[in-house]
Amino acid sequence: MKDDQGFQQHDGPAWRLHRRTGDRAAAPGDRRRADRADHSGTSRPDPDTSGDEAGQDIVVTGFRQSLQAALNKKKNSVAAVDSIVAEDIAKFPDQNLAESLQRIPGISIQRDGGEGRAITVRGLGAQFTRVRVNGLETVATSTDGASANRDRAFDFNVFASELFSSLVVHKTAEASLDEGSLGAVVDLNTGNPLAAKAGFSGALSVQGSYNDLAKTLGPRVAGLLSWRNDSGTFGASVSAAYSKLNTLELGNNTTRWVQGRFDSVNGTPCFYSSNTSTTPVANSGGFYRPSATCDQAALAFHPRIPRYGVITRERERLGITGSVQFAPTDATKISIDGLYSRFKETRDEQWIEVLLRTNERSIDVVNPTYDNKGNMISATLNDAWVRAEHYNRKSQTEFYQLGGTWDQDVTDKLRFTLLGGFSKSNASIPQETTIIFDDRDAQGYKFDYTNSRSPLLTFGTSVTDPTAFQLAEIRDRPSSTINKFRTAQLRVEWDVADGFQVKAGGVYRRFSFDTAGFTRDTVVCPTAGGKDVVLGTITCSPSSAFGPTAVYGFPVTTAMAQTVNLGNAGQPAGTTSTYIVPNLPATTAFTNLYGRTAAVDASNTRGVVEKVTGGYLEFDAKGELLGLRYALNAGMRYVKTDQSSYGINSGVNVTVRRNYDDWLPALNVALYPTDNIIVRGAVAKVITRPTLGNLTPGGTIDGFNYRITFGNPQLDPFRATAFDLALEWYFAPQSIASVAVFKKDIESFPVSQPFTGTYASTGLPLSLLPAGSPAAGNPEGQPWTITGNVNGTGANLKGIELSVQAPFKFLPGFLKNFGGIANATFVDSTANYTVSGPAVTACVPGATPAAACTFGPLVTYSRRGTLFGLSKQAFNGTLYYEDSKFSVRGSISYRGPYVDANSATGNVFEGYNATTNIDASVRYRFTKWLEVSVEGTNLTDTYRDRYTDLDANRAYENNHFGRTILFGARVRM
Repeated sequence: MKDDQGFQQHDGPAWRLHRRTGDRAAAPGDRRRADRADHSGTSRPDPDTSGDEAGQDIVVTGFRQSLQAALNKKKNSVAAVDSIVAEDIAKFPDQNLAESLQRIPGISIQRDGGEGRAITVRGLGAQFTRVRVNGLETVATSTDGASANRDRAFDFNVFASELFSSLVVHKTAEASLDEGSLGAVVDLNTGNPLAAKAGFSGALSVQGSYNDLAKTLGPRVAGLLSWRNDSGTFGASVSAAYSKLNTLELGNNTTRWVQGRFDSVNGTPCFYSSNTSTTPVANSGGFYRPSATCDQAALAFHPRIPRYGVITRERERLGITGSVQFAPTDATKISIDGLYSRFKETRDEQWIEVLLRTNERSIDVVNPTYDNKGNMISATLNDAWVRAEHYNRKSQTEFYQLGGTWDQDVTDKLRFTLLGGFSKSNASIPQETTIIFDDRDAQGYKFDYTNSRSPLLTFGTSVTDPTAFQLAEIRDRPSSTINKFRTAQLRVEWDVADGFQVKAGGVYRRFSFDTAGFTRDTVVCPTAGGKDVVLGTITCSPSSAFGPTAVYGFPVTTAMAQTVNLGNAGQPAGTTSTYIVPNLPATTAFTNLYGRTAAVDASNTRGVVEKVTGGYLEFDAKGELLGLRYALNAGMRYVKTDQSSYGINSGVNVTVRRNYDDWLPALNVALYPTDNIIVRGAVAKVITRPTLGNLTPGGTIDGFNYRITFGNPQLDPFRATAFDLALEWYFAPQSIASVAVFKKDIESFPVSQPFTGTYASTGLPLSLLPAGSPAAGNPEGQPWTITGNVNGTGANLKGIELSVQAPFKFLPGFLKNFGGIANATFVDSTANYTVSGPAVTACVPGATPAAACTFGPLVTYSRRGTLFGLSKQAFNGTLYYEDSKFSVRGSISYRGPYVDANSATGNVFEGYNATTNIDASVRYRFTKWLEVSVEGTNLTDTYRDRYTDLDANRAYENNHFGRTILFGARVRM
């Protein structure tokens, strides 16, 4: 008999006990299914043949077939599983895997430079998600965006979406499923040659990719070639994808907001020669004297480095996969899979800015205005530090993986899978250069943040004249991060009786993380009477040929500078939009930057080695109880973690070793009131191991914000109890309506605890202070915020996930070719954090009446908030049309605002405001083997709006990246 969706039914596909789960390395299953299994190991269903009329079967192909295949994966699983199969990935206008995954209910993405980079699942951030490629857990990190990822989080932008045949997201835990996730386990599966037709088959896609902001065109090419013998015992395939595109990012940035005491405010001096003197002291030194005017300006938040800039990106992505499969008998199948990916990026930033940060003492404020949230939103500044900054970073990520799988049926009832392999991700930054021009006594600078996301920034002095500037700082910070995985697993299945199965297995994983940082940072001429600084062949000192003008740098010449036109950065009329920045080839050659010996960056040199050993025992059953059909799996997973962490502390390399073990029970139950309704429930103990950066026994020093963070190798993992309950109704072919509620009680939750102190109190040597930072010249210039990580009291998360998808077959005529997909996720969580809020006084008296008063300090207190990375609302919707020749799809994705991290300089939390992205595609099939397409991403050119301080929502950055249009053709054979 056939079920409601046209699939051959034995005792009900929705509750039939499957030997394979949704991952590539799952237990083997019988060989008769294996020759049509996709690379995830899940049996590929027969084509959908539901009929509109009695006795008539209609074969559904294309996008609708892929939707049906994904629904069958979900329906046939006992645990909560969602997936996308190849047709989805290939036909969505997605630039990488993150953008493909955001179509799944409960998943949101974080974009960098206009591309998806990391995912959150049901409100839990990227660090809580484990990723497996062809069944092997791995980590892929990149240096895309403003910063490098040096953590467990997986950067999906490393891979092109065309390389994979299916993506499977496991939202509930099973004893037989790899541990390490509070959010989800994501399986990325490449091609499966034994599933192809006999002989050669292949596909080729050629596209052009155009970004309308950068006005650049780049190639995007993908191809697949596969061969299988007639008997289906041997197959091989290879695929490759290549893309290259230059994009542009335009907008403004404040690098947070800050409090500070100014030289004078509206003509009122703020500093005097003594506590009792009436003689003002300008620009530096002196004693602060409280007054209503000066205190209001000092305690108000002002933009730390207000600026506009041009950011260009050159991205190049190459991926290659290969697979060989051998199945000499129905009982044996051997697979060898390889994957190589290379992601290269050059990021270039050109900024014009004013450096208020720690320089307020020399600045005179005129005509300040304040809002009702304690912000100085506009003012004119005299004696301001105007800075022209040019930053350039070259980076490359190379990822390798080689794995093998042996599936063996020992008897009809006993089978095993042996899996092993290794992977390596190498994210290197051979060059990260910053050259800075300064004009440290500029007059008439104006900022106006009345419209905070599009501020007016006007320079009263020329920022196009090189002679107004001096070359003041040079920086270069090369680094390298290497992640390695080695894995060996054995999985055994025993069919004890009809409807009862026992699974057991063992696992060994070795994960190593090593990051090394170096620095060539130099302040060119820190003092007029200081020691000579030799840069290249030029000596900088007051006695040099430069004379007294060489106080803090070299005079800039025309050859050292280049002109920048800002373009459409969202700036209002009157904003200074043409300026100079350093010419990097000229200035790096002049200063001999790359000839300088690089020093070890102690705060960015650290590593972790983790060895995990363990095993599991699981019981799978199906049957009927009181007339109600059910399927379940229940079991226990045990893992022991041996961890070794090293870092540099006070100039000494320190290594700390520890181990811990976890018993992780898991239960998944599926009930089937009818063939088309499934009720699922799950409960499990889950863990995520601590953030890698927090495990280092060393410290991270931020000399710009006067902030020190110490790691803690004794941090416990995140441990939680997860509860899930779902109702699914498969009411028609390619259709589902579902609701799922979930809750996670997080028992242990590492938190940071900040306090205020002096640099001397840390015992750290002055040599660790970054050259060029304010603290390097004045280590005790202000109180330091010192943060350590400790095991906290926990947190909780709860939410609901709604989803519906259906073709509109009930409509007349051509309208029945339409269909829709929509999902929504609502999540909330609570966690306690220790935060540093704003200072409440501008003058704390000194130890004696004659001593100068100090500013602040920041106020430390406990604050309840959501888990980092959690958006309380997320929505995804797709409307599609598809007939035998023509298809159109439009997709919209909304992610609500979220807190991303603890902030600094008195701001409480920072994060991103809500975003909405719209994508679309149009395709026309001329023949079975030729199809043309036009696709577009970010069609509304959405700005990325980042804020600092949760309550005040101060502008951090507001940038846009333009629309990307792809056009091309696909050929199949």
